[in-house]
Amino acid sequence: MQTTISSKYQVVIPKPVRERLHLKPKQKLTVIEKDGMLILIPHTSLDSLRGIAKGVGTEDYREKKDRPR
Repeated sequence: MQTTISSKYQVVIPKPVRERLHLKPKQKLTVIEKDGMLILIPHTSLDSLRGIAKGVGTEDYREKKDRPR
């Protein structure tokens, strides 16, 4: 997919990408430049992250004081 930079340096994110990533108007994006590439990372709310680790076992974790240095 391709897009064009406007004279105001605006870029349109193609509709299929917006739909796949569930992007919304006024949503914030972090812009990272690396090795000549632009990487756009959508900000997500903390509420949307609730429950992503559901069912993860915690019995194998050690207390910080018990960890090797």
